[in-house]
Amino acid sequence: MKKLLLTGFEPFLEYPINPTEKIVKELNGKTVGHYQIFGHILPVDYKKAADELFNVFDQVKPDVVISLGLAAGRNRVTPERVAINCNDGPVDNQGNVLTDEEIVQDGPAAYFSTLPIRKMVQALQEVGLPSEISNTAGTYLCNHVMYSMLHKIAKEGLSVRAGFIHIPASHELAIKNRSLPSWSHTQLVQAIETIIRVLDEE
Repeated sequence: MKKLLLTGFEPFLEYPINPTEKIVKELNGKTVGHYQIFGHILPVDYKKAADELFNVFDQVKPDVVISLGLAAGRNRVTPERVAINCNDGPVDNQGNVLTDEEIVQDGPAAYFSTLPIRKMVQALQEVGLPSEISNTAGTYLCNHVMYSMLHKIAKEGLSVRAGFIHIPASHELAIKNRSLPSWSHTQLVQAIETIIRVLDEE
């Protein structure tokens, strides 16, 4: 049985609910396709998120890492193509604000996802779930985590595939933030399970 590390984030900014947290907790310990899921919730904290991810990664020793993040306002599931070496965004949950800072000093400008993102989008569309590739993961914690994980894998010469998936708001969150397009929790879980099953085709 292969191992897949699935991460989400705690609530942040004006979003009192983070649907990635609920998804990860539901899938933790389950088997999807040929993968046993190891779930972990990361802090929205520039100083701690990557180190916590690395600690879990080193313990689990996964074959694949998929990190999830909330893209409030997007109406479809969007696998990210690329992460850039830049921290620049609003305040994190510990009060840190970073502007135009490198994630890794003198590190590569960017890393591309090593997940089969095109096949993932196609699989989601085939089951009636809107999806498209995103060419920007932003410069907040989602991009930070994606870049950090891919950098560690590259630096250590590992054969682990990794990437990031942004998801829409859940209905539960949209009730509190009424302007947000949203999906049901059931649909969001179905989307992530569909994405994971694509890995079996590789």
